[in-house]
Amino acid sequence: MENNTEVTEFILVGLTDDPELQIPLFIVFLFIYLITLVGNLGMIELILLDSCLHTPMYFFLSNLSLVDFGYSSAVTPKVMVGFLTGDKFTLYNACATQFFFFVAFITAESFLLASMAYDCYAVLCKPLHYTTTMTTNVCARLAIGSYVYGFLNASIHTGNTFRLSFCRSNVVEYFFCDAPPLLALSCSDNYISEMLRSSEGRQKAFSTCASHLTAVSIFYGTGIFMYLRPNSSHFMGTNKMASVFYAIVIPMLNPLVYSLRNKEVKSAFKKTVGKAKASIGFIF
Repeated sequence: MENNTEVTEFILVGLTDDPELQIPLFIVFLFIYLITLVGNLGMIELILLDSCLHTPMYFFLSNLSLVDFGYSSAVTPKVMVGFLTGDKFTLYNACATQFFFFVAFITAESFLLASMAYDCYAVLCKPLHYTTTMTTNVCARLAIGSYVYGFLNASIHTGNTFRLSFCRSNVVEYFFCDAPPLLALSCSDNYISEMLRSSEGRQKAFSTCASHLTAVSIFYGTGIFMYLRPNSSHFMGTNKMASVFYAIVIPMLNPLVYSLRNKEVKSAFKKTVGKAKASIGFIF
């Protein structure tokens, strides 16, 4: 018999109930989050400070770093608090808010990656028209459009998901509020929600685009695994592991992927470190 009591809070089961693993997992996730924080915010600062990086690709990369920081922050701090305090409860509105920002930033990331792919196409296939194709105005419109569509898509998905009746249970077999585990709790018709689910110059371009291809492969590979399988094939244990990679590890990897394979970023980093050392030496 179904329980039609209105749900006011959810219980997030988390990754594990083993008390001996809570502190080690907290330390691991804290380490990952700190790398994500330093890597992405550091990348934004590096691009802002170095005029050599004031190009369309790095403009999109700075926005990608902001988005990575955003959706990681929507999930990871709450997970870490759960490890530390053992608190598995989350209010209905808090769950909806987390879901909204996670979807918004993930969607914006998808469009930013598409914009970066278009930039790669322009620089490799139409190099003579590149400066007239990727103008400041075009780049700004692509970036703004990514955020607008991200938050619009999040509004639609959040509305469609949280308009459902959660009468089966309020126990979410997951570690954050995401669509598959929430839809599994619903006793409403969720059909709509399921449906929505030079030589040197060329070397530089290929280097940046190779990094972009790596980031795209990681992002969409895990996304397809998570969201494009039939609902009946969702195994929450497997999904949890995929989601850890998707929601927490990928935001940490993107700055590394783009910086380790890019001479311009390495050069800008060395110059920034050199200036910092010179400033410290001058002070003392």
